Amino acid sequence: MVGMTSTSAAAPRSPGRPRSSRADEAIVEAVLDLLAEGGAVDSLSIEAIAARAGVGKATIYRRWAGKKELLRDALRTLKGAPPAPAGDSVRDDLVILLRGVGRHYDPRAVKIMPCLVSEVNRSPEQRRIFEEMSEPRRRVMREVLERGIATGELRPDLDVEVTLLLLTGPMLMRQLLGRLPERDPDELAGQLVDAVLAGLRPR
Repeated sequence: MVGMTSTSAAAPRSPGRPRSSRADEAIVEAVLDLLAEGGAVDSLSIEAIAARAGVGKATIYRRWAGKKELLRDALRTLKGAPPAPAGDSVRDDLVILLRGVGRHYDPRAVKIMPCLVSEVNRSPEQRRIFEEMSEPRRRVMREVLERGIATGELRPDLDVEVTLLLLTGPMLMRQLLGRLPERDPDELAGQLVDAVLAGLRPR
């Protein structure tokens, strides 16, 4: 469950009411709703979140240390888990991963993510949150590239981090600037991977 922390089975239960999963969900939903309605991250308050969720501020603070931790957990739910590559070929795995760039499991992400990106350059904290959201997918793609180097499918002198930028940059720009009617996103992912791999395979 989003925001929950694991506790030892032997640990005594803290006084008060048992924790409610419905309250957790209501709080996370309130954060996402407020952001999707145009609320700025910096101006988002615990008071406003509590009012939207129908809980008291104390309920939020029993679950999260503060707004930073709550915001991080709420935004993570927008991304979902990265797709699992099959491991058969670097090319096919990269296409699978690239098709997931810019795609979200929550329709509110279309409104939230562009606003979050615009705040990244203004706030080191927002940059950290954004990087934490993106890192799981980047890690999987990094592992595919490193595997390709190890198997000889890719050049041994490949700069993995630069390659990540080459692959994901166009897909992210497509998301931020709007849909390009002449490019199907699944087809575009394959075209980008093929174009980049042309320069990455051993000579």
